[in-house]
Amino acid sequence: MKTLIVDAQIVNEGRIIPANLLIDGKYIEAVLPNTSFPHHAKEIIAEGQHLLPGCIDDQVHFREPGLTHKGEIFTESRAAVAGGITSFMEMPNTVPNALTQQLLQDKYDIAANKSMANYSFFMGVSNSNASEVLKTNKRNVCGVKIFMGSSTGNMLVDDAATLEHVFANCELLIATHCEDEATIKHQLALAKEQYGEDIPVQMHPVIRNVDACYKSSSFAVELAKKHGTQLHVLHISTEKELSLFTNEVPLSEKKITAEACIHHLWFSDEDYDTKGNFIKWNPAVKTATDRDAIFNAVLDGRIDVIATDHAPHTLEEKSKPYSQAPSGGPLVQHALLAMLEKYHQQKIKLERIVELMSHHVATLFKIENRGFIREGYYADLVLVDLKTPTTVNRQNVLAKCGWSPFEGYTFQSSIKSTFVNGTLVFHDGKLNDLFRGDRMLFNR
Repeated sequence: MKTLIVDAQIVNEGRIIPANLLIDGKYIEAVLPNTSFPHHAKEIIAEGQHLLPGCIDDQVHFREPGLTHKGEIFTESRAAVAGGITSFMEMPNTVPNALTQQLLQDKYDIAANKSMANYSFFMGVSNSNASEVLKTNKRNVCGVKIFMGSSTGNMLVDDAATLEHVFANCELLIATHCEDEATIKHQLALAKEQYGEDIPVQMHPVIRNVDACYKSSSFAVELAKKHGTQLHVLHISTEKELSLFTNEVPLSEKKITAEACIHHLWFSDEDYDTKGNFIKWNPAVKTATDRDAIFNAVLDGRIDVIATDHAPHTLEEKSKPYSQAPSGGPLVQHALLAMLEKYHQQKIKLERIVELMSHHVATLFKIENRGFIREGYYADLVLVDLKTPTTVNRQNVLAKCGWSPFEGYTFQSSIKSTFVNGTLVFHDGKLNDLFRGDRMLFNR
């Protein structure tokens, strides 16, 4: 039976229009006038709620294999669809690291059995696996990930010859984590001289500072320009880095792009006093000036996409002293709600949120038939209620780690329904745990 979403406000490609939407199997069959009611279709009444293309998160850490005490592909994709994220791209710093084609395929096999959302996985780069990286299939793998700064998983790539070789020869998009290791080590040594092992978390943006980010990001951009590489710099955290990116050409023509993450758009170093390690990320959350500059770049087109960097750790791990507590936190369930909150605060339009969290991700990665509400495209959709609030507490957090940096916050919106490949997988707080998403393909 076909499904008809009735009386929705469809937010798509720069417009908001009242319409009905007809789903046939996995696909969008038609966008219809809201006076049109095809026979033999199951109706879902939207009653003026807003229908968006499902969000595509280009940076998550779902922790499987090897770190499943923190999260699993099933649990984290479950949280994602409850938050309106219908597709994700996952990073290679699992255990073992995804550094061979077989280890990469192992993750796809796990996802085929466990993921409630559509999925893709980045191929990882080390100082010694360049030949393996260049075997990666650009049709069915989202990209290649290089840690040009150390983070969870110890996948730092600091060999100049390897970086040159991969940037010069890789035909896929290269996504980078950019923080200069020498700068971080120097700043950490200074902090230890001052505080010993009892370093306060407020020192995190001092240790992983602006210079560490800019030095590494600018080096990545330099390599990309030298070799004509498609470079995507992840989780921009400083105002200074924004000078590396442009809004003077359309996204489809850009070779060098940038991502902002929810936490860098929401928090500042003032929040360490109350949130502590629960907002400890790499790169660090920095000043309010940095945060506001990044948000302005989101609005003016220097930043191309918004993602989560969803990276769960257990409460026990996060409750350790700063020097022992890992960086990262869970965000997929509340990322769209957080951006809708910025809409309520009149800081961003709904159309722009959809561009940054759906359209642009699909365009940038050349994802096949996703990211837009178009006839013949996959019916990856999220229905949001802008008038019903959502309060975050530990009882309703779906990530396996069981906590959220947004605990205690009441968002003004809620996620009503999520469709993945035409199937209603989340509705009124209930999940279809038996559903499995598909592997994404790329038009390259």
